[in-house]
Amino acid sequence: MNFISFLILLIISIVIAAIMHYGFKYQIRSGFDSFVSKVIFGWIGAWLGSPVFGHWFSGLAYENVYIIPAILGCLALLIVLGDLALTFKKVEEKAKTE
Repeated sequence: MNFISFLILLIISIVIAAIMHYGFKYQIRSGFDSFVSKVIFGWIGAWLGSPVFGHWFSGLAYENVYIIPAILGCLALLIVLGDLALTFKKVEEKAKTE
């Protein structure tokens, strides 16, 4: 992966993380550190997007980075990690009350 591919995935993850964190308030914790963690995990999801979801629309691609699968991978990983974090938070709170 070259630097341009890295930047494309980083921009995708920043935009998706910002929309989810600040736009939809899809957050476990508020604050900038939570946003940064979304960017990091979003980049991983975007990186895995093309191998997992396939290679769509070669016109919207740069080398092996396909934009639409990268966006879907970023969204999917952030939603799954958010749901897992909420689940564990609720289990922890329930265990404290018992």
